[in-house]
Amino acid sequence: MNVIESEILVEAPVDVVWKIVTEPDQMTEWFSDAADLDLRAGGVGTLVFGAADHPEKHTSMIAIEAVDPPRRFAFRWNFPAGEQPGPGNSVLVEFTLTAEGDGTRVRVVESGVEEQGWPAAEVEEYTRTHTEGWAAHLVRLNAIAAK
Repeated sequence: MNVIESEILVEAPVDVVWKIVTEPDQMTEWFSDAADLDLRAGGVGTLVFGAADHPEKHTSMIAIEAVDPPRRFAFRWNFPAGEQPGPGNSVLVEFTLTAEGDGTRVRVVESGVEEQGWPAAEVEEYTRTHTEGWAAHLVRLNAIAAK
């Protein structure tokens, strides 16, 4: 099973980190280049990666699965247009925030990649790039929280 996991201890309280992880204007500081969310279970949104004029700009539709402030935020992405996302046709991204001393342990888990029916090489490439990506994004999140 391909599960992508990354975590970091952020030097900020849970309520501050929650806002950084879930508020669109904060998400654009560490994760995506643009974000629009209806922040509720069952809500939808978009995350844009890449500048508007960049040839590799990518827009991801997301479906929010869980919003449990300030501990858990989960959404599904990479699902076919026009389909209701769920196990088997989308990838689940889960953020878990846990108070640890004066800081917050942020853990992100991305699962369901192997259920997409993609060729093995595509699953391997997705897993590799997203493992590297989440590690880099969490470092940026920590830098934003330090401000």
